Formats: sequence, structure tokens, C-alpha cells
Amino acid sequence: MLYLSRITSLFDYGAIFLMVVTIIVFLVPILILFPPVPVDHSDALRQTHSKLGRPQRESHLRSQYDARHKPQAGKTPKIESLYIYPIKSCRGIELDRAKVLPTGLEHDRLYTFAQLKPKSTSAVTEPGAQTDSSSAWEFLTLRQLPLLANVKVDIWLPDAGKKSRLLGSLQGGFVAVRFPWQERGFLGLVQLLVAKLSRGWSAVPEKEFILPLEFPSKQEIDARGYKFANVKVWVDAPYALDMSNELPAELATYLGVKHSLGIFRSDPSARRKVFRTAPGNEMSGHAAEIDFHDAFPVHLLNLTSIRALESKIQKDRFIDRIDVRRFRGNIIVSGLKEYDEDDWKSVKFKHPGRSETMSRFDVSCRTVRCKLPNVDPATGIRHIVEPDRALRKYRDIDAGAPKMGCLGMQLLPTFPTSSNLEQMESVLEVGMEVDVLERGSHLYVKQSAR
Repeated sequence: MLYLSRITSLFDYGAIFLMVVTIIVFLVPILILFPPVPVDHSDALRQTHSKLGRPQRESHLRSQYDARHKPQAGKTPKIESLYIYPIKSCRGIELDRAKVLPTGLEHDRLYTFAQLKPKSTSAVTEPGAQTDSSSAWEFLTLRQLPLLANVKVDIWLPDAGKKSRLLGSLQGGFVAVRFPWQERGFLGLVQLLVAKLSRGWSAVPEKEFILPLEFPSKQEIDARGYKFANVKVWVDAPYALDMSNELPAELATYLGVKHSLGIFRSDPSARRKVFRTAPGNEMSGHAAEIDFHDAFPVHLLNLTSIRALESKIQKDRFIDRIDVRRFRGNIIVSGLKEYDEDDWKSVKFKHPGRSETMSRFDVSCRTVRCKLPNVDPATGIRHIVEPDRALRKYRDIDAGAPKMGCLGMQLLPTFPTSSNLEQMESVLEVGMEVDVLERGSHLYVKQSAR
């Protein structure tokens, strides 16, 4: 008994508990300041650059479900939120102010993910394009890969007020891309702990890579080993810059891609032309071109219309509200009647008494919806039927797209007073008033190979 009592005395549980707490209190700050994982590119960029956009916790869309966004007597409709999507189908960046170019909002849809698929038919390629004759690149969206919704994108712009002692002043902007990724074993547990301690209890470990914001120079293309290739986007196959060697192998695993994963940068000298219902040069002031947009440079949504559609969905435990971000608009307006936008032909956004910040657009056609909005932008989980079912049932309104649902409008920036393409730009700001200049009928024209 005496022997046992001596052994027990050696294991003073209070002392052991105190020692464990002391170790944890000591280690936690060390892990935060010196995490046992590689430093993110964003941590380095923070020394010389500033992040573009509005923090999610301060989003203008936090109130998107409020009744105050409905039309009210004495209140003028306005821009509620602005979004760009630097990489097609990934998380967007919310802005307070956006530059409008002939190709749309600055930095929108510059990149697209693609997969190398076996060719089913022969395709025309540009001279010098690097492609395997038995396969071809085809763009990817949330339709095929719903987990793209969890790929976060940030733009970092040079900040003249910042200078790193080690790096000096870095020129040029960057696109930082993050996706959920946790290694196996002990390292993965450490990554999980560091993520939660540094970014909150709901945080998960992430892997990051960066891309240049501006189109690379020939010297950079050669140095980085980039190649040009055709990538199929709907019926087009634009010549674009293949920058797939910048992708970490883990991204394809996370997304669940069946074929080789690539990423392409739109080539400013080989943009896709916009035809169909777009106005001619004499009306818009320029030849309509786009990067990796679906069909037109700018997409507009009406919050009141989103709420009207929401009232038609079959609610269940997976969907009871419709987040406007499901529809990936650039301009989100409030204060209008439901579906008021359906017959717009021309619209202007302005601040009262400030004509220098006016932006004008041709409203070219309605947005015909596919099943992409079934993907929850917050989780990447695809609902089996909604809101596609409600759209097809209640929004089959365009004779040019029978049995399809329409929601939102496709816009083309116009610059009727400018003749120099390099001077064609305007500004959009949250809070600008909506001024509908012309109304009329629309007939959707399907894309066709040219």
C-alpha cells in the first residue's frame, strides 16, 4: 500500500493539468506567429499590395432578404451591389466602385478553368496552337464542378504607400486563388488547428496559388513556359494562354476532375466577338468583344425579381431562400418592381448632378438560365431541382428560348460620345440611380457556330 501511495503521489493530476495548460498557452501564440506550414502568397503580398473589394462581413448583400429592397414611393431604384468574377465560376469579389470597359467590368472573367477532353469532332485551331490532335480543351463551370463555388479569388493591387524591406516595391497586380485542402496525418491536424486559431472556428485549411492579373509579356510567357491553345467556350474556341503549369496537383483532386485540369488567360488580341442581339458599332461606339463571359459583357439582376422567384420554389431542408449570388450577376439593383427589367432596351446609371460618373448600357437580351443556379454559392452543393424547376415553370417568357427560364438581363456598355477605343471607359458605383431610357420587346437568339 505504501508503494502504491508513492506512485499515486507522483501523478498529481492537478499538476499535470496545470502543465498541459501551460504548454498550450505557450504553444498557441507560437503556432499563430510561426505556423508549421508554408507562408501563403497573400501574406507576402500584404506587404506591398492591397486587396481589392469589400470584405464579406461588410457585404451590401447582407440585407438582400429585407423588404426595404422592394419599390417604395418616393425612392429611386439604385445599384445595391457590384460583383466581378476574375476566374469564371469561382467566388466573386464584391466592389463599391467598378471601372466599365467595352469588354465589361474591369478584371471580370479573365480566366477560366478547362479540361483536356478526347475530341469527338474535328475543330479548327489557330496556327501555332499547342494541342494534341486526339484531344481538345473545353471550359469548365459550376455545371460540371460544383465545388468551384468554394474556390476563393482575391485581387491584389500595388499600393504606393507600402514597401517591403526585403522585396522593395513590387509592380503589377496578382490573382490569389485558395481552395480547401488538408494533408493527411499529423500535418493535417496541425493545419486544421492553425486555420481555426488564425481565421476562426469555422475556418478550414486551404492551399493557395497565384496568377498574374495583367496579360504576361512575351518574355514572361517564355520564362514561365506558358503555351497558347484553343479552348472551347460554348460554340467558340478562342485562342488563349495556357497557364496550367501554375496549378497545384491537389486542386484537380479536390474538384474531382475526370480529365487533365488546366487554366487559361483570355488573350486581349483574340477575344470572342459578340453578335446576335448586340447593337452595331454605330450605336455602341465599338465592336463588341468579351473574355470568358458566357455571351455578353455585363449581367444585371433585380433583387425584387429574385424574391419573386423565391416564392415559387418548392422549399425543403436544403433550400428555403434564394441567394442572388446563385445567378452570378455583375450589377445587382434594388427598388424596382418584380421583373421590371424584362423589357428594358437601354439603361443609364448615374448620381444626381454628377454626369461625369454616368454609365450607359444597351440591354441586349434576357438571360436564359441553365441549371448552374442550382449550386449553392456558399457550399458548392447542388440542389436536385431548384431553382431550375421554378424558372422553367414560371419564367418561360421568351419565344426565342422555349421551355427555358429567364432571369436577369445581358448588357453591353455603350460609349456614343467616344471615338477612341482607349478612352472608352466609365464608372459604376453602389448607390447610383437606375434610369431606364428605353423599353421594348426581346427575342432571344441562340448562339451558333461562326
